[in-house]
Amino acid sequence: MFHPDKYLDRIADSKNRLAITRRFEEPDRVPITISTAGSFYSRLFGYNIRDYYTDFDTCIDVQLKGLEWAYEELQDDRTGYGLHLDLGPVSEGFYFGFPIEYPDDTSPWVHKALETPARIEAFQVPDPSKSPGIQDALHKIEQFKDRVKERGINLPAGGGIGIHPPLSCACALADPQLIYSLMYEDPALIHRFFGKLLDAFCRLVDYQDSLRGRKTESIGLADDHSAFVSNAMYREFVYPYNTAIYERYGVKGRALHADGPNDHHFEMYANDMKLTRMDIGGFSDIANAKPALQGKTVFSGGLNCRDLYYDLATVKPVIDRAIRIGGPGGGFILAVGGETYVGVNPETVIQAVAYSKEAGRYPING
Repeated sequence: MFHPDKYLDRIADSKNRLAITRRFEEPDRVPITISTAGSFYSRLFGYNIRDYYTDFDTCIDVQLKGLEWAYEELQDDRTGYGLHLDLGPVSEGFYFGFPIEYPDDTSPWVHKALETPARIEAFQVPDPSKSPGIQDALHKIEQFKDRVKERGINLPAGGGIGIHPPLSCACALADPQLIYSLMYEDPALIHRFFGKLLDAFCRLVDYQDSLRGRKTESIGLADDHSAFVSNAMYREFVYPYNTAIYERYGVKGRALHADGPNDHHFEMYANDMKLTRMDIGGFSDIANAKPALQGKTVFSGGLNCRDLYYDLATVKPVIDRAIRIGGPGGGFILAVGGETYVGVNPETVIQAVAYSKEAGRYPING
């Protein structure tokens, strides 16, 4: 059983290290956070990934073992712990009533049921308080919390449901190629569609805020499809909607994950959208991120999962380059851009963290 009390001193050190780098100052070393989560842990511990997403006890067991492994073996600078009902990347399916597939030993996915411009035009946003899928998801979260208590596990437990911002939300509901094509062929339709998805996003945040008696003032977005549009197209079709979300819910913090390569958007992210934090993704070049974001946006990244499939010798040059470029002046957290995929060598990632702790000590040698 995972007991966080064992790690409180280390967590305190990591919190301090992260706080210093977020002030664009240099702590003792470059902080390291590795995004290990459900699918990676399921494969690591021999569970069927489908079961992780469909069975409460499997979800709990995988996360408990994952916490133990992360704090005992990996030993990066993570500061959080707890259990949550992992619904998978299918929140749009719950909200809008689209079919969800749960294939064997992989993550679930949503059927892209908006197959034509006519279906996109006819799309309507449901009230989340009356959406059967949202109510089902929230009920499952309460059942999950009850199950954690029944098992006598003394850890925070919870969950929530949130959709992507309009571009990536649209690409969850329709074929991305159709969405990209309509940006050129029928931009007015795309703006009407994205306007509806913005409304849906805000309704869902406001509804959950009302249930919890709070107001969201810091928000992170997963802008998974931004790499595939030019900066000019992003400014027309993405920037207005994402900025509206940040202005409404990001008074205290604006975070963004983007799969990358997102290099052509970095200046806009820092100067126009005024992000406070960013995961630059595994395919962006840190040499482009550092000058654009330094002093404005704290960013994490520098590693790609493909760097970690083999042995430590393979990833050492990547770590050295990331630290040399990203480290000076703070504001940088060494990380796997995005999710740590199934197939990443667990021994290599453990060794990479240990190596980075030594290589990343300040002052950084150029």
